[in-house]
Amino acid sequence: MIHFLKKINVKLIVLELIFFVGTLGVVFNEFGLLRFLKLQKEVNSINNDIKKEIDENKALKNGIDSLDRKVPAKIEKSAREKYGMVRKGEKSVEIIEK
Repeated sequence: MIHFLKKINVKLIVLELIFFVGTLGVVFNEFGLLRFLKLQKEVNSINNDIKKEIDENKALKNGIDSLDRKVPAKIEKSAREKYGMVRKGEKSVEIIEK
């Protein structure tokens, strides 16, 4: 009976060791869990960057559309901001931050 229990204990230890080594392999190998998590984080970061770029493109397209439709307020704002233009009688003031 004791000999039988020793065989079971040895088999159990061997199985646990195989499971432990297998788990280490799954987590730390070239295609393992840690690499997957790192790549998943990179994918999320890139997707966020793409979303920001799409939103910026939409804003720029809306600006172009309003200039194409010759919206007076948009044309005036663009002329003031980009080219420093002022109306007759106005003075331009430039603020320089330190």
